[in-house]
Amino acid sequence: MDERESVRKLQAKAGGLLPGVAAICMFLLFLTMVNVYGALVGGFGTGIGKYGVLTLCTMLAAGIFGLLRLRRWGYSLVMAGCVLLAMGDIYYFSKLHVTFFALRGLFELVFFLYLVRPEVRERLR
Repeated sequence: MDERESVRKLQAKAGGLLPGVAAICMFLLFLTMVNVYGALVGGFGTGIGKYGVLTLCTMLAAGIFGLLRLRRWGYSLVMAGCVLLAMGDIYYFSKLHVTFFALRGLFELVFFLYLVRPEVRERLR
């Protein structure tokens, strides 16, 4: 067990971005762009929903670029964004009964669970 831990610390010191983190960032960036487009054309209403989605997408985009630079604040914003997007998608699934929202919400929860892993957290500055 001690040898395995020392190997993990050496890999963390070597740094670098894990491929899973890069894939999560690409997917979330695409999802952010789609949600911004949807908010701007009126897909989320004209009131607080529109501005809530735009605020969430702005914070998530900043977090994505912070995570790509392996910053802790970016990691925190992306994790919060994953949870909030998953909650929103599950809410839409409960109201509209469209399977797409349930699948997207499950993907976002899986991304959250991947980001919680110790290997991912050790690489952050």
